[in-house]
Amino acid sequence: MLGCGEEGDGMGDSIFIRNMEFYGYHGVYPEERRLGQKFIISLSLGCDLRAAGRMDDLTLTVDYGDVYNRVKAIVEGRPRKLVEAVAEEIANHLLRSYPIVHTVTVHLEKPAAPISGIFETVGIELVRSRVNS
Repeated sequence: MLGCGEEGDGMGDSIFIRNMEFYGYHGVYPEERRLGQKFIISLSLGCDLRAAGRMDDLTLTVDYGDVYNRVKAIVEGRPRKLVEAVAEEIANHLLRSYPIVHTVTVHLEKPAAPISGIFETVGIELVRSRVNS
């Protein structure tokens, strides 16, 4: 099963990058914005990979290294209060930058969130596509 689209139409293809770690200064509280913390980002980019697979041509797909550098620039860039704003910018930027990409899923974790309690991580996951971006 391909997951979306009709069987064999390439709509179920995806590129993923998991557990990228960056240091950023996002948060509602002043100490988060002053001290910073680790953020973990995983992405799934829905795109038709048939042409790249047939032609063995990087220009027909998405360069993982380029995606990594773009995400790094956003997460390590201008501070935001909400992780939702960071994830939204990542998704919209990737959709604008790569015409082959039709859907972006951003999974963002904030393992050192200022919560009084024991937990492994907190975060969000959002899905954006060309029709809802």
